[in-house]
Amino acid sequence: MSAYHPLTIEEAIAIAQGMDGFFPVDANLSCREIGDGNLNLVFHISDNASGKSLIMKQALPYAKVVGESWPLTLDRARIESEKLILEGELAPGLVPVVYRYDPVLALTVMEDLSSHIIMRQGLIAGTRYPLFADHISTFMANTLFFTSDFGMNQQQKKLRVGQFINPELCKITEDLIFDDPYTDSPNNSFDPAIRDAAEALWNDGALHFEVAILREKFLTNAQALLHGDLHTGSIFATPESTKVIDPEFAFYGPMGFDIGAVIANLLLNYAGQGHWIQDGNERAEFRNELLSTIIDVWNGFESKFRALWEQHGTDRLTKAAPGYLDYYLGRVLQDSIGYAGAKMVRRIVGLAHVADIDRIPDDASRERAQRLALAIGTELIRRNRQASSIGVVNDIVITANNS
Repeated sequence: MSAYHPLTIEEAIAIAQGMDGFFPVDANLSCREIGDGNLNLVFHISDNASGKSLIMKQALPYAKVVGESWPLTLDRARIESEKLILEGELAPGLVPVVYRYDPVLALTVMEDLSSHIIMRQGLIAGTRYPLFADHISTFMANTLFFTSDFGMNQQQKKLRVGQFINPELCKITEDLIFDDPYTDSPNNSFDPAIRDAAEALWNDGALHFEVAILREKFLTNAQALLHGDLHTGSIFATPESTKVIDPEFAFYGPMGFDIGAVIANLLLNYAGQGHWIQDGNERAEFRNELLSTIIDVWNGFESKFRALWEQHGTDRLTKAAPGYLDYYLGRVLQDSIGYAGAKMVRRIVGLAHVADIDRIPDDASRERAQRLALAIGTELIRRNRQASSIGVVNDIVITANNS
């Protein structure tokens, strides 16, 4: 096809039929558009006879959540495809396989993960994921270490920073996470019942100071190549398997932003479980598992990062300097806690929310979940620079839940 245009179902089938060797020559393919995100078309194409299937993801030149008045670069499709391929090399088995990328159509063809479900949906339903902490900590340790100045040639890293310059999608993050929630922005969206809490955010100078520090790090601290949007809606999972998807927000930034996104979304589910699990004992048990998962995610990341540092570290001075790795990981921990808080706040009062809380049908239950999430999120932001242990997250959550 000679020019970009949003694909029809018929065109998606024609492209799939042209992929030599994937489907049988005489396959009768079926296709449906399954995208429920804000930025893309997603097609599921399958052949019932052979049982083979694939996913096509096409970037749109605008944000679906707003419309054509919010234009977006199509280069994000290249970024996503190249990041997925790199993640597959650094963390094999933890991302879908990429079969093809078409730069003209901004189209990525990849492995079908229909055997998995979106992790956010699973958590809402109370599904346990006993291997998730191990899987996601491996993913983050490998992808962050081997794209940093400590795990790759530093001159090559500078070139890779240029490869993944992503200004338009970074601008979305800069506004929606680090600016809009803290002012009366037209981009904000929240229930009228929590307007008092939203206005409190707008007028909290001490909180603004902490958010400004986090924002400045996001803008300037090119520690590693991030996924950039690592929430539970960007993870397909089963109790035995974890697959990270949708890295179109990838760019070089602070490691804690990815780690904090995982923590934040586990905590948003924690807040929402006040409704989803009605039995008090079952709810308490599930919430305790979520908090334990957060501890395991950080501890797993830290231990794996330390092992990679010892085995594959490329920078002589930082490896030789006593105490430097402890200092470095201490900063990453603090950043992770702060970014987790910022992510939580944005999901309650910002433009795009999470189903864990937004789909709670009862107004009073939804408001309780929203206020709990804001209480946890703001306290994570306030205390991030004093944190010396991941245990502070659980302390903050338990205090907020009991207040």
